[in-house]
Amino acid sequence: MTIRVLVVDDSGFFRRRVSDIINADTRMEVAGVAANGMEAIEMNESLKPDVITMDYEMPVMDGITAVRNIMQRRPVPVLMFSSLTFEGARVTLDALDAGALDFLPKNFDQIAKDAVQIKRALTDKIAAVAKTQHKTATARPSRPAVKGRLGQTELVVIGTSTGGPAALQTLFKSIPGSFKTPIVIVQHMPGSFTKAFAERLNSLSPLIVKEAADGDRIESGHVYVAPGGMQLMVDRRGGGTIHIRESDERVNYRPSVDIAFASAAKHYGARTLGIVLTGMGADGREGARLLKSSGASVWAQDEESCVIFGMPLAVIKDGLSDEILSLRDIGPRLVEEVS
Repeated sequence: MTIRVLVVDDSGFFRRRVSDIINADTRMEVAGVAANGMEAIEMNESLKPDVITMDYEMPVMDGITAVRNIMQRRPVPVLMFSSLTFEGARVTLDALDAGALDFLPKNFDQIAKDAVQIKRALTDKIAAVAKTQHKTATARPSRPAVKGRLGQTELVVIGTSTGGPAALQTLFKSIPGSFKTPIVIVQHMPGSFTKAFAERLNSLSPLIVKEAADGDRIESGHVYVAPGGMQLMVDRRGGGTIHIRESDERVNYRPSVDIAFASAAKHYGARTLGIVLTGMGADGREGARLLKSSGASVWAQDEESCVIFGMPLAVIKDGLSDEILSLRDIGPRLVEEVS
């Protein structure tokens, strides 16, 4: 079945280039184009596209306002285009809060140069979000929490990608300030985004959330967000330290869940709890394998509450998950079982 896409941007050049890229992919076609948010709302209802690509800065109505209206009137997966700046990060996070599922950097130079990787990133993300539906977690049987069952846990490491910002905000709203076990977050994001995201989580959580820096001491009641474009590793020696390193070009994800998990397996072993949340691809699977071989526990988010069930599915299929949990259950289970 062909994926029908509505392209929304006030730049005629950008609309044409994005439309050409979409129409060149046999999986999809452009259903229509809109020059502002108001047109997008109207065309979403008349054309009924499967996916919308949305700019932020537009006349008449901006992209965030349009996303909010679309989610109220006819919800459809929205892929935002974002500038790679700190302010662009804040705007993109607002768009994700409004209901957009994912984002791509808006790079006119690479679009104009026909960069193959940009084309593939765009069409693959459209194909991925087209498979999703706006859904809420459904009730499912779950093994009762056992207070303090994972009491030996000294570090929680969470890995996620598409859908992660919203999932993490939901998760951290349910973790009280009394939770003392340090948490490391590996969220696939550009380097200019992670500081803004850490600040947003910090404003929502009673815990202390910051973008991780090389040499940070791993402290009780703190949450460390891996900086985009780099790799985060942990070391238990000396009371616990974070190391940030330049990424090898051969590694697909920067930051990588696999690398963070691997370092936790090496230095914290069975004292680690790894959690794999919503995301495209399989990052975290090999790291989870190392965690399991070191005696650590691994939890995976369930399909019903995931935006993209790629990363958790990869862990589950290989038999690496001790628990498969709805997003709404993960925070309470952490509080009950990790003490």
